Amino acid sequence: MVTSAPGPRPPTIADVARLAGVSRTTVSHALNGLGKVDPRTRERVRQAAAELGYRPNLRAQRLRRGQAKAIALASSMPFAVAGGPSRLGFYMEVAAAAAESALLHDYALVLVPPVQSGFALFSVDIDGAIVVEPETDDAAAAQLRERGLPYVALGRPVTPDEEVPYVDLRGGLVAELLLDHLREQGAERPALIVGSGSRHSSVDALTAYERAADRYGWEQVVARVVESGGEQAGYDACAALLAEHPETDAVCALVDAFAVGAVRAIRDSGRTVPDDVMVVTRYDGLRARTCEPPLTAVDLHLDRAASDAVELLLARLRGDTATASVAVSPPPRVIARASSARATGA
Repeated sequence: MVTSAPGPRPPTIADVARLAGVSRTTVSHALNGLGKVDPRTRERVRQAAAELGYRPNLRAQRLRRGQAKAIALASSMPFAVAGGPSRLGFYMEVAAAAAESALLHDYALVLVPPVQSGFALFSVDIDGAIVVEPETDDAAAAQLRERGLPYVALGRPVTPDEEVPYVDLRGGLVAELLLDHLREQGAERPALIVGSGSRHSSVDALTAYERAADRYGWEQVVARVVESGGEQAGYDACAALLAEHPETDAVCALVDAFAVGAVRAIRDSGRTVPDDVMVVTRYDGLRARTCEPPLTAVDLHLDRAASDAVELLLARLRGDTATASVAVSPPPRVIARASSARATGA
């Protein structure tokens, strides 16, 4: 029987200490930013570790510190609107940017499937979480509170008295920009399709629409749609809206899945987009760009917003009370596409 010779023994913290001429405790402090270590000693230890190819045992570090070094991204938003069949929607774009930002701080990101009920967040070892667009009495937020874990929100929390740091996605401004764009393109009877829940994006859009209707003398035509219905729910809502209000000449469907469904409903009614009915949506994702015609949407700067949410959460984990509790995302920008580009502009 032939056995292979064992490979070289990986370097240990004792080897680094011996080469640097310091104690193992000093090596641990120098490599982990702990204690008071002279900068020259710290650099000598790092050079010794690099020369030997030493890598700290991350699992042992986490056990000693009582930290998971992981944060979760969670939401009660169903995949029917947050990701769709391709899983490449709003939620996944946020996840990619948050994971990159977290890793820069040596944290892993745990992506939690939509939290509707049950105990999804009780089974993951995390230090805290980012909750995406929480609803009133949000299930994900409730589970985190029950575990006693800190969290921040991506999108303004709507639960009364919920004092949680958050990134403001400027939902009201986003809706105003879309409605103003429709008016500039000649819309006189725009309708609004929003989720039936209480997320800030729906609440803020309703408020913005009511103000615009009062300002411009529009009849208020609003359809509230259950998020879990996804594209088909948007289709059904728009079909019913057009049947009841055939004079509608534009649809602002905040959720991109609803907007794609609305486009189908408009076509099936014998109308065309954008000549008869224009369509705009909030999130400039894959659905908006691949719809036919492509949908006018908004650049929400989700990469920056996700990164800001990570920074807010890590500040909470450090106990940093000096960090502001609200981060405001950059100004949103309308990206005009064929779904709202009438040839005459009227």
